[in-house]
Amino acid sequence: MTADERVYYADYLRLEQLLTAQQPVAGEAGRDAHDELLFIIVHQAYELWFKQVLWELDGVLERFAPDHVDDRDLSRCVDWLERIVAIQKVLVQQLDVLETMTPLDFMDFRDLLTPSSGFQSVQFRLIENRLGLATDTRLSINDRAYTTVLSDEHARTVRAAEQAPTLLERVDAWLARTPFTAVDEFDFWREYRDTVVEQLDRDRAAIRTDDRLSEADRQRQLATQDATRATFESLFDRDAYEELRERGERRLSHEAFVAALMITLYGHEPAMQVPRRLLTALTDIDEGFALWRHRHALMVHRMIGGRVGTGGTSGHDYLRDAAVTHRVFTDLFNLSTFALPRHRLPDLPDDVRRRMGFVHSGGSGRSTDDG
Repeated sequence: MTADERVYYADYLRLEQLLTAQQPVAGEAGRDAHDELLFIIVHQAYELWFKQVLWELDGVLERFAPDHVDDRDLSRCVDWLERIVAIQKVLVQQLDVLETMTPLDFMDFRDLLTPSSGFQSVQFRLIENRLGLATDTRLSINDRAYTTVLSDEHARTVRAAEQAPTLLERVDAWLARTPFTAVDEFDFWREYRDTVVEQLDRDRAAIRTDDRLSEADRQRQLATQDATRATFESLFDRDAYEELRERGERRLSHEAFVAALMITLYGHEPAMQVPRRLLTALTDIDEGFALWRHRHALMVHRMIGGRVGTGGTSGHDYLRDAAVTHRVFTDLFNLSTFALPRHRLPDLPDDVRRRMGFVHSGGSGRSTDDG
């Protein structure tokens, strides 16, 4: 572009191509289906937002690829993940617009869409794969793999994405490198475990000596306390933790889970604030897609009732079940199981607290993030 040339709004946004990309099929079939244009625009808008989500995820994956993640890059990645969270709110709100179409309005053109379906959104499948949705936990579509509803080209694309590094894997590796879990005189894991065991022993003794409890109530509370202890033991015992991973009940490595727990418990220390925001953003993203799937399921049920979807299966049931099954960062949700009240957290030694501050003693200028 020369200095004399100026960017024109319509040309920059390619509006001619964009605004002519809506081609309702009802008119070609000789039908009057006023709301088909709305249906097309909403779904095209979804695909544009999916493109932006993939752009943000690819940026995060690229910066988490090295063995060291610079603090400045970490902060930018958090910004991009939080942008995805904001986009997810728009995805849910678009359903409000779509629901201004009544079931009868939809039936004016619905039969003409078969066998196309939202199942065939390649970009959304890529988002799931980028995040780290495990292939063996995916719901089948009509008892077949999800790739069978895609064209050959698109199926190859999503299968290749299954083999690529995922955000879950790269966050796991970054967490496992987190400093401060064991530095000098402070071993977070040992201190945390000792605090929990002491608290559990104290709680059990209190139940045994509480003369206000009937014997039946005492036994019920002791059984509950035993279950709580077993939950903590599954975290303290690395072999038990690995058994949970093999069963798919945990996905983060033990080292990463411990680091995530420390970041959560000491999240207001300056060095932990950006990592805590990162974990919060990942949790929000998981929750956001679960909410969108659930809300989408309700919309589908409202529109077609118990009918079979255009993709040949019950879209309502699939979306409802996927809201529970297709989650990636459930380990981060489970961190609250192991939280302690602030007043019972192991005290950080003064030297460790200083090193977690914005200014390090000794003037080394080293980053607080060793990940």
